[in-house]
Amino acid sequence: MKRWMGTRFTGAPITAALVLTACVTINVYFPAAEAKEAAKEFVENVIDHADKVEIKTEGENGGGMAWRLPRIDPLALIGIAPAYAQGAPDITIKTPAIQAIQSRMESRFNSTLRRGFDSGALGFTSDGLVTVRDASKLELKDRVAMNAAVADDNRDRKAVYREVAVANGHPEWEAQIRGVFAKQWIESARSGWWYQSGGAWKQK
Repeated sequence: MKRWMGTRFTGAPITAALVLTACVTINVYFPAAEAKEAAKEFVENVIDHADKVEIKTEGENGGGMAWRLPRIDPLALIGIAPAYAQGAPDITIKTPAIQAIQSRMESRFNSTLRRGFDSGALGFTSDGLVTVRDASKLELKDRVAMNAAVADDNRDRKAVYREVAVANGHPEWEAQIRGVFAKQWIESARSGWWYQSGGAWKQK
């Protein structure tokens, strides 16, 4: 009888711990909306649409930066910290590594890649990269430099997708981060630029 009682009470805390672990684990999710917001800020800064991501007010603050209230998680009020609190829902792109990549991409885009997109030579691929879509749109003397710029940019693109996932504590999100950025490059493309969709090239 004593042996049975000991087994029963020993198992109860283990069962409770397993249930609690399951409840916490289920809260880990990919914050798609926050990832899209971060991707939009990054992409539009690179292609010189930074004015679209500034948040300003016209009233009492005299056109200054708007204040944002902090997010409050109701679970935190009762002492339960969900697992996503470590890496979500806020996606950060403000680490030194990410900002260094962004700076390189901005410089490269303005000095070289923009001409390729404006001429129709370059296009955004469906997997978040850049490619030479039509080399005939480039002067012969510019092709080597453009190809090199595209290769460098694609290395930085792959690096930033990985770095954003790692910086937010979830390396396993890399493919999802890349997918969100891929859509944002296309969404932020200017009129006349080319992009891939369904395996075919389309022009905005």
